[in-house]
Amino acid sequence: MTETASGPDPSAAGTTPPPEATLMPLLMGGFVTQAIAVAARFGVPDALVGGPRHVDDISAEVGAHASSLYRLLRVLGDFGVLAELPGRRFGLTPASQLLRSDHPASLRGLAVHFGSDFHRAAWSHLYESVRTGEPAFDKAHGQQQFEYYRSHPEQAAIFDAAMTSVASAIYATLAAYDFSRFGTVADIGGGNGAYLSGILSAHPALNGILFDLPDVVARSEPVLTKAGVADRCEVVGGSFFDGVPGGADAYVLTAVVHDWDDERSVAILRNVRAAMPEHATVLLGEPVVPDGPEPSVTKLLDLETLVGTTGRQRTEAEFRDVLDRAGLRLTRVVHSEGPDSLVEAVAR
Repeated sequence: MTETASGPDPSAAGTTPPPEATLMPLLMGGFVTQAIAVAARFGVPDALVGGPRHVDDISAEVGAHASSLYRLLRVLGDFGVLAELPGRRFGLTPASQLLRSDHPASLRGLAVHFGSDFHRAAWSHLYESVRTGEPAFDKAHGQQQFEYYRSHPEQAAIFDAAMTSVASAIYATLAAYDFSRFGTVADIGGGNGAYLSGILSAHPALNGILFDLPDVVARSEPVLTKAGVADRCEVVGGSFFDGVPGGADAYVLTAVVHDWDDERSVAILRNVRAAMPEHATVLLGEPVVPDGPEPSVTKLLDLETLVGTTGRQRTEAEFRDVLDRAGLRLTRVVHSEGPDSLVEAVAR
């Protein structure tokens, strides 16, 4: 039998690894998240765009302590996030390419968000969420998540960057759906306009309406301008609990209804139903949780929802129920290559 530094190598004999070999990496998963977030925050992947570099050169560019940065980067090398080369040199891998700030599908903003103090503080109260059903974020910060962002602009900017990352990651839904049949698309709860920008960029004949709270859409101008779609997008401030703009051919709600419980989700969708023309289509950009026991990243996303909001990630049957209660009929679920789908509905 071959041996490793810590003893016999169970894989050499084809035996099942001991249970601690399965559990220990999971218990230390939070360490990996933090390591990725710190590397992203320092801009290490950006510093490696030109090719592999010595850790001393990287640390000098990003402003980190060289020895400590090496200890961080070698961990990321073990997990395939970076490529560790001889002589304390590191390079990019396909995974760390996605942590570059200039990558079209960059997840850098999401990485920084997941590693932020305020996000980790909320997760530290997961026990209370499971015990009471109430959002851990509220317990950690003393106020509801979106109220917190309105009073903490620095944290709101981190959250916005994360949502832009998410929009990039779910652009696969754009390729999965034919938006060209519409004239005007309204993005309800569209945040800073990242997802709507993707739709309008892909379809030059389309016009858009970006709708969210006034202080949220106030942060959309740089995003819309960078995408070159500001002249085709009307920006409207308001609350979807009070009503939404009328007259659009399609109403897109991306990562919206999962933030709210069934009653408030139905209230949002009823306001959409009241504003939309009879011919309009409603599209919910959401993960769809499988009904069975098969593994799915949507179940982890549902825990994130439990920690942060009163909502939930839903199964197809649960989407059908809330849509029906709002006067809408689910027509199909359009799956994409990513974790998100488009749940399509029309007037009932």
